[in-house]
Amino acid sequence: MNPDHLLLAALFALLLIYGPNKLPQLGSAIGKTVKNVRDGMDEAGEATEHSADDSDLLEP
Repeated sequence: MNPDHLLLAALFALLLIYGPNKLPQLGSAIGKTVKNVRDGMDEAGEATEHSADDSDLLEP
């Protein structure tokens, strides 16, 4: 099976499990989760950059 068939099978399984009324809620929850993870990764990267900049200032 190629990746397209696997994706279609997964979507069909989700439709059978959750039904058509719950899929928009599920998609929204997944989207919010992805956004929060990306925001968290950006904040962690900024914190690392700031701590590296601060350590440069302390060295003579």
